[in-house]
Amino acid sequence: MSRYLGNIQTGRLEWIGLRPERKAPMRAVKQALAIADRGLQGDRRMLGSKAAARQITIISDEFIRSIAVNLGREFISPDLLRRNLVVSGLNLNALRYQHIQIGEAVFQLTAKCHPCSRMDSTLGEGGLAAMLGYGGMCANIIESGKIQCGDAVVYLPPGTYQDRQMSLC
Repeated sequence: MSRYLGNIQTGRLEWIGLRPERKAPMRAVKQALAIADRGLQGDRRMLGSKAAARQITIISDEFIRSIAVNLGREFISPDLLRRNLVVSGLNLNALRYQHIQIGEAVFQLTAKCHPCSRMDSTLGEGGLAAMLGYGGMCANIIESGKIQCGDAVVYLPPGTYQDRQMSLC
């Protein structure tokens, strides 16, 4: 799959959300510290086990707009979808199992982030169905660093991240 990604365009980080505890409302912030093998500082996932499979969640603005259309709405606030990061300008599904850099941090997208049944209560009846295929991606933080709204989202082709690590040694 990665051989087809050579021309993937650079995206942009649009929104960052933190959840201080389970079922708590999302708190939008302009910047955050991504901590390798843990999560975003201030997010409840930081309290989970080290190297958890779902350290952060990422959704694209384009997916959010599709969900809104599926529900017959003009707009859906990102905090309702309970994802940590909203990006724009690139095909998020094409980046599964790939590395991306946002600001100073490096992430590996690991799995599709399927919507949960709570989306029906949050978005209204049909919320879960509207999100199917548009839930975004789960990701692990490979390299710590500061991220902030407006940062570029850059695809790191296979070998790029590993080559960079070797040059730091």
